[in-house]
Amino acid sequence: MRRPVLPGDVSAVARALLAVGPDQRTAVLNSVFDGAALAQAAVEKGGALHEVWGNGSLDAAARGFALADEPPLDNWAYLCCMINVLQELQRRTQGPEGPSAMKG
Repeated sequence: MRRPVLPGDVSAVARALLAVGPDQRTAVLNSVFDGAALAQAAVEKGGALHEVWGNGSLDAAARGFALADEPPLDNWAYLCCMINVLQELQRRTQGPEGPSAMKG
């Protein structure tokens, strides 16, 4: 991830996951992360938004899918979707030496 990931990015992806059945969530999750990476590369190369995936943010890529209304954080299904997004974010940002940066 080259762009900063903000809480709204995580929420948008989790809402995209919540809008589909559990059996489709891994595919949607991968599509959003891959789409954001493609868009970021397009923006860096030509300065224009990607026609499908937007500006390279996870939020923009997630909005290519239907988004569920945002439930409270004590909604079990939403919480599981949030955890899945955070785990994927960790997996994709972790380098061979461990987490890429732990800055607060």
